Amino acid sequence: MEADSFSVAARSGNVARLYDETAECHAEKLALETDGKRYTHAELRDRSARFAGGLQALGLRPGDRIALFLPNCPEFVIAALGALKAGTPFVPMNPQYRTREVAYRLDDSDAKAVVVDESLRETAADAIRGVETDPVVIGRRDWDGEDGDRIADADRMFADVDGEPVLAERTDGDVAMQPYTSGTTGTPKGVLLTHRNLRAQSFMGFERTALDADEERFLSVLPLSHIAGFVNRTWQPLVRGASVFLRDSESWDPEAAMATIESKRITKFGAVAAMYVDIVEHDSFGEYDLSSLAESMEGGATMPTPVQETFENGVGVELFEAYGLTETGGGTHAGINATFGPRPGTIGQPFRATDCAVVDEDGETVSPGEAGELLVRGPHVMKGYHERPEATDAAFTDDGYFKTGDIVRRDEDNYYEVLGRKSDVIVTAGYNVYPGEVEEVLYDHPDVAEAAVVGKHDDRRGETVAAYVVPATGVSPNADRLREYCLETMAAYKHPREIEFVRTLPRTTSGKVQRFELGGRADD
Repeated sequence: MEADSFSVAARSGNVARLYDETAECHAEKLALETDGKRYTHAELRDRSARFAGGLQALGLRPGDRIALFLPNCPEFVIAALGALKAGTPFVPMNPQYRTREVAYRLDDSDAKAVVVDESLRETAADAIRGVETDPVVIGRRDWDGEDGDRIADADRMFADVDGEPVLAERTDGDVAMQPYTSGTTGTPKGVLLTHRNLRAQSFMGFERTALDADEERFLSVLPLSHIAGFVNRTWQPLVRGASVFLRDSESWDPEAAMATIESKRITKFGAVAAMYVDIVEHDSFGEYDLSSLAESMEGGATMPTPVQETFENGVGVELFEAYGLTETGGGTHAGINATFGPRPGTIGQPFRATDCAVVDEDGETVSPGEAGELLVRGPHVMKGYHERPEATDAAFTDDGYFKTGDIVRRDEDNYYEVLGRKSDVIVTAGYNVYPGEVEEVLYDHPDVAEAAVVGKHDDRRGETVAAYVVPATGVSPNADRLREYCLETMAAYKHPREIEFVRTLPRTTSGKVQRFELGGRADD
């Protein structure tokens, strides 16, 4: 199916119409395979429409939020598509989140419902007890817990979310999904992505492919709770009419990925740099036939050149880097289909819908070859932050460009190289970690008087989280105790893998910690 094949009706309003028209054209073709389950496009269309009707029967109305606390599984995709059809923006939540992280997002979004996997039921139950809202709980599987009627017999509850098919009327400016991100303060912010934003990203999926839809077979291993995992590696191919082979990101296995590429004749694969490191360093690399790959993408962190060269030489396909943000609804740049092909060390060129500027600290445009902050503008850029007007105003320039906070350099051919982050965000194995959030958790521990968190270079993960801690008076420092506390309190990828105890933290005269003195990046 081509981008220009969609009807006029599908080009505005509820973005779910795009998928329904795709399903009409590719009804009996495989859409999704995972967990031993297979769905054709017609089955995925119909099941999601009934889920939408079930949400309405449960009392949800267009504009109400529904949170998805699930691993990579068919129910995530069904619930997300169903939420779009019901006009209820969905809030994806990382299955690695702990109670306080889940509770914050439920409370901040005022979620009226939450879909929960059986393996996450205890975390969900604890989170729900700690919020003022009283969301309906929709279970993925049967639970035997004693947590009350709201989360008992959850298998029946998911089956009950099965009403008359629904496709709610929505405008381009209505919110379609509300993922969360954080600023350097560590305060998570809901990102308002509209139906127009998601539609723009949908068509970018057509822009960067040379294969027919019937030839496209995606291996999707990135978390659906992240913008790239859902939008770029699942939603875009489904709207194209492709087949998505969805795998659990929590049990990543490089050999299993290579075996899947060989057995399923996968044509498109996308992962973070750490996953490619795992692949090329695995003993079985070179034993599997990966020749079906026509496209291999990396995003989230700069790809080490030796890893890229090893992969390309061993597989025979160019590996290109891509770039995007939660606030842009997914990708804005990629090396594929760039004028002169992928260029190692760059994120390629902007997609057609992305208007870019590179500016200095005064907001003046810099010349090619000079470093500056990347600004982006286009139909895929968010509406703003949920109930944070001041943060929204601060995120945009007067002429509508979104400030990415990333420092880039653009060459004469309009290829972009990411030099670093203007903020102190740590990117570890493709995940964003915000120092302020980790520091807040450390400060809650009685052993800690002061704490500062920085990112340090790591060959496999890109960066690793390191903490410098001033112990509380009279406390014997114990790094293992602090690490265990962090692992219990936040997602595992956020915890400090390195902890060093110090007497004092280096500060400016105004009291700001000088992170570069601790091995982190210098403040801008």
